[in-house]
Amino acid sequence: MAKTVLIVDDVPTVRNLAKFALTKAGFVILEAENGSVGLAVAKSKQIDLVISALNMPVMGGFDLAKAMKADPKTQNIPIFILTKDTNPDDAQIGKEIGIRAWIIKPFVPDKLLAAVKKALE
Repeated sequence: MAKTVLIVDDVPTVRNLAKFALTKAGFVILEAENGSVGLAVAKSKQIDLVISALNMPVMGGFDLAKAMKADPKTQNIPIFILTKDTNPDDAQIGKEIGIRAWIIKPFVPDKLLAAVKKALE
């Protein structure tokens, strides 16, 4: 059965690029335009991994990750953060929250695919 990845980003172009790379490899992709919508999707669907932007309107990636880690239904879903931010303090905060991978934009689709495959092995 195909694994399902939720891509949460307020920029449609970023979602489309990640979706293209992962769909080509056989993943089922769900999308959300902010963390609040992403959280609702993660709670209502069977999700295997979340890739989320850090900075978004309504709810950003850290708040999404905190909410997911606090909910028994979503707490074990691996979360990747996709960001332009290279601040080491943010990376440390992400690690403390339980972020599995920190991916810098612009990303190389093949590297994103490799990281997703590795996380879901």
